[in-house]
Amino acid sequence: MNKTKSSWKDGIQTFGRSLLLPIALLAPIGMVMGICSAMTQSYMIAKFPFLGNEIVKLIFSSLQTITNIVFNNIPLLFAMGVAQGMAKKEKGIAVFAATVGYLTLNVVMSVYLKATGTLADPAVAAQVGQGTVLGIQTLKIEAMGGLIAGLVAAKVADKFYRLELPLAFAFFGGKKSIPIITFACMIPIGLVVPIIWNALTSFLISISFIFTTPYIGSAIYYALNRALIPFGLHHVLASLVRFTEAGGTYMINGQEFVGILNATNEILFNLGPDSEYWSQLMPTLTSYLGGAQMLTTLFRVPAIGLAMYHTAYAKNKKIAKGVILTCCLTAFLGNITEPLEFSFLFISPALFVLYCVMCGIGLLPYQLFHICIGYIRGTIFDFGIFGLLYEHTQWIYLVLLGAVNFVVFYFVFKWFIVKFGLETPGREEFEVEESASQLLKEKNWPAIAALVVEGLGGKENIVNVENCISRLRVDLKDPKKVDQVKIKDSGCAGIFFPSEKHIHVVFGPHVEFVRHAVDDLLKK
Repeated sequence: MNKTKSSWKDGIQTFGRSLLLPIALLAPIGMVMGICSAMTQSYMIAKFPFLGNEIVKLIFSSLQTITNIVFNNIPLLFAMGVAQGMAKKEKGIAVFAATVGYLTLNVVMSVYLKATGTLADPAVAAQVGQGTVLGIQTLKIEAMGGLIAGLVAAKVADKFYRLELPLAFAFFGGKKSIPIITFACMIPIGLVVPIIWNALTSFLISISFIFTTPYIGSAIYYALNRALIPFGLHHVLASLVRFTEAGGTYMINGQEFVGILNATNEILFNLGPDSEYWSQLMPTLTSYLGGAQMLTTLFRVPAIGLAMYHTAYAKNKKIAKGVILTCCLTAFLGNITEPLEFSFLFISPALFVLYCVMCGIGLLPYQLFHICIGYIRGTIFDFGIFGLLYEHTQWIYLVLLGAVNFVVFYFVFKWFIVKFGLETPGREEFEVEESASQLLKEKNWPAIAALVVEGLGGKENIVNVENCISRLRVDLKDPKKVDQVKIKDSGCAGIFFPSEKHIHVVFGPHVEFVRHAVDDLLKK
């Protein structure tokens, strides 16, 4: 039982670590994309005319287009990252198979929608969870699609990389079978997913009346919005509230406006702060839009980042600082919160659920304070323009409410991380200094690898070598042949056996270079 529990825990941790590669890409790219997106908004150009210069516009719009390609394909990046991280055998083929699997999943879902007559008109596709993915109109299940494809490909790679077929089909055996089998597996999955997603979408529509409940409706909406991010359904929820009766119907100067965003646009851009509808409707409307999001991007995300930094081990803070700071700036400048949210979502789903609930509760006083800050993004730029430059926004109350949220989120996350020993950035079990070993100080990776291989009992005693963020993970034939003294001569920070024939050798941030050197030595 303990062995099963340990195996399950290792699997979850490996899965969480496999997302660090795409997250590491999203953070800096997202920061650039956020800045460029903000600088090309019409309201920014109106406030700062130099942004309307053709050359300046070309630079920002071009960078936005270039960086958009990464965020438009987050699910594909997750598919490849999960396959690479989870597969124990033939990682390269697993990544290729995950790409095949993700493409197959999307086209099968599209075929299902067409066959059942549920393929939506492109103009309203977002309201039913559909959209264009790699040129295919299909269900927009976002990151979940990539995770499914990556996990299937990794599992297939480990099970079938040595598949033997009859002579007539021998060419398709072995590792060539991995993408073929993955393709076949994704067909039934692609037929089942739309059934589940359509049920979830119908459920959201059926409960949408709750979101218009005074004061608490926006809190419920926002908590659910955060909770749906891993599944991609937050776009469906946002579209329902913004453009349909689910967000309410508003009479403004005798004209009917359906949905939160349509009403907001009329008041914000046409009537202005001196209109009677500003004080009547804007506190409610903006609690579903950028004003509410600012509490997360400007206060909660930095608080969570600071909690992660303060709970990081002392000697790892320098490593963690860059990752955490970039994730926070990505949200602060670009309204892209996923890199930070994903950094703890799969490590501790319970913490993510708590985070969603806290986001909802933290929004409750918003309407009571009559905060009237648009627009839809929630970045520091939006705060500056729609909060500071517009009149009657009550921006000071947003700052005060944000400060309370900052304190609460900081202490809750700090307590939770320490209490349950979460391996958030900087909390990997290692403490390494450059002075710990002359070999490490000199970065003499071949010499380090030679000591490690010898200490593990030689090449013939090593079955498989992997690495995570800080450790070599080695499967052994005979653990009795391990010479721990010899391994420690390499400068490692620690050695332990999580199971009888599996050893971890801790090298901290140097581990990837040590792993490459070990691989090179084993091939000789």
